[in-house]
Amino acid sequence: MLRICLIGPGDIELHYFNILKLDKEKFQRDLEEIARVLAERFEIVLLPDRGICFELAKLYKKFGGKKVVGTVPYSDKDFGIGHLKKFMEAEVNGKKLFDEFIDTTHWYKQDLTHCLFGDAILYLGESLGALGELVYGYYLYKLFVGAKPQVKVSLAKIHPAARAGTKIKYSTIVYKPFFAGKLSTELEYYIKKFGKLYYAENPKQLKLILNKLLKI
Repeated sequence: MLRICLIGPGDIELHYFNILKLDKEKFQRDLEEIARVLAERFEIVLLPDRGICFELAKLYKKFGGKKVVGTVPYSDKDFGIGHLKKFMEAEVNGKKLFDEFIDTTHWYKQDLTHCLFGDAILYLGESLGALGELVYGYYLYKLFVGAKPQVKVSLAKIHPAARAGTKIKYSTIVYKPFFAGKLSTELEYYIKKFGKLYYAENPKQLKLILNKLLKI
């Protein structure tokens, strides 16, 4: 089963309603439809923290999603993980939301490696944290595929649970209604150079893209 890494803004009110000025009812309908699409045939992985990814994960489980994986920097001494505890322990319909946790050791490695724990990335909005996770995921992936000859490193050496590019071409799906526009030309170029890039205009198109990935 393919695993989809979720990234997106933590402050839902600020990003979607203050910056993008989306209609709240339409936003909620989209989120529910995305969750239904993912619940049909995919696992998901996310950081257990506030924001769109967590809200989507709850809906995913509500609609019968099979597996939710959390990435957690258990050993971090600089920032700690106290603020993650309530999200890690969350329940949906009387059952634990998260089925499994991956220890990323500390926050610096968490941020750099988070996107490597999925076969594809679902990008749900451009915030500072989400953009950082995306670009560092592809930067590290570039090293694995030998694009920087003087650096030799394997995916397993970075983390044994990392799986980017092991089943399908490393892919990113941008859910376009949650963005003000497209990604920058430069960022698009680098993603396409080392992976695949898709834009989904709505949940129906997202489903078509994900089903395409299953067949690659």
